[in-house]
Order: sequence, then structure tokens, then C-alpha cells
Amino acid sequence: MSGAKPRARSRARKRRLIRAIALAVALMLLLAVAATAIPILLFASIAPPTTAFMLASHFSDPATGQPCDVVDYVWLDLDSIAPDLGLAVIVSEDQRFFEHAGFDLNAITRVLSEHTRGHRLRGASTITQQLAKNLFLWPTRSLVRKGLEAWLTAWLEQLWSKRRILEVYLNVAQFGPCLFGAGAASDHYFNTEASALSAREAALLATVLPDPKHLRADDPGPYASERIVEILELMDWHRDKAIGRQLARIAGKRR
Repeated sequence: MSGAKPRARSRARKRRLIRAIALAVALMLLLAVAATAIPILLFASIAPPTTAFMLASHFSDPATGQPCDVVDYVWLDLDSIAPDLGLAVIVSEDQRFFEHAGFDLNAITRVLSEHTRGHRLRGASTITQQLAKNLFLWPTRSLVRKGLEAWLTAWLEQLWSKRRILEVYLNVAQFGPCLFGAGAASDHYFNTEASALSAREAALLATVLPDPKHLRADDPGPYASERIVEILELMDWHRDKAIGRQLARIAGKRR
């Protein structure tokens, strides 16, 4: 009998410890969900005043490595952006944008298969993944960033419409040094409004998106010039097909 009480107290302490750990984990998950959902829900209806990439640009711009004295960013509703820019970005960056739920498993499988055959590991990020990174994270690649990017991507797809995802992406994507969004890029490069972009201008902006550090819309090199032609051909091909029809459908919706 003398050993029963210590054993009972030991079991009670273990139960209290387990409950304390479970409560701590639950609270951390709740805080993580709140910290994720609140800003995403907030930006579902209002224009983001800034992004993580824009803030980082004041210290080291991803396109130059130098600090930006001024970040050029002008918010525009999707209705004020030429549909050709949305088409150019989708056909060049994420052709399954309207089909996937944030992750293009086909593209990921293809990239991994190419990598196992000795090809350089290239990105397979969707528009939603790129938006999550630009809005909330940082440019440098790491497993931690990719994990957070996946978490945020899933939430964006659940809480935002495809229209809102595309609208915000076109407004916050970096098109050049200290230059973010279709409004600022259209004015800077073409001295025109984003609503008046031509198909070629839209293709040129889409060309620099993957690498604004090395590609310049105001000085396209041989690669960019060839890529513009490819994107224009893709735009013509998809304009009257599924991507073009889906784009026209969401353009008529408010969120």
C-alpha cells in the first residue's frame, strides 16, 4: 500500500503534464490560424497598403540588392487592368490557375522528374504561391519559407476567389527595381494606364515577372525578346479556349 500513493501521484502529474502540453499546442495552433486568417480576410476586401517584398525593398530591393528610396506602387481594381495582362501572366506562369487549389501537382511532378534526370531544379510555383510569398514572406529560398508559403497558399485559396487572387497578384508583383504592380509598371515603362496595355506590352511585363533582377522591360535582351513571342502565341491560342473564357467570366464579377 505504501507504494500505491506515489504511483498515483506520478500518474496524476503525467496526466497534468499531458493536458498542459495539449493545451499549449492547441493555443499555438489557434494563434497560428488567427495570425494567418485575420490579415488574409482583411485583404480580401481592402487593398494591401504594402507587402513583405515592398518593405524589404527599402533595405535591399530583390531586383537590385540596393535600398529603394521610394517604392512605386499604385493599387488598381481588376477592371482597371487590361485583360491581356491577366491572360499573359496566366499562360506564362500558371496555365492551370483555374483548375488547381493552389498547388500544381502536375508541374511539381514534372519538375522533380526532370531533376532526377540531371536537369537543374526549377520552380513550379503557382500564382497563388507567388502571391503568398510576395505578400507575407521573403525572397530568399529555404525550407522554412517554402513551408510557410504552402500554409499561406492553402488559406488564400480557401478564403479568396480566383478573381481576388489574380487582382492582388497583378497589383503587388514586382516588375522592376522598386516597381510593383501593373499600374506603376504601365506608367513607368509605357507611359500609359494599365487599362490601355497592348497585347505585346502585357507579354513584355509577363516576361520579366519570373526574374526582375535580370530581366528588364525597358531593355529586353535576346531571351526576353524570344519569350515575348512565345507568350503572344500562347495568348492567341488560349484566348478563345478555357483560360480565356474563365478570365472573361471572373472579369465580370466583383470578388
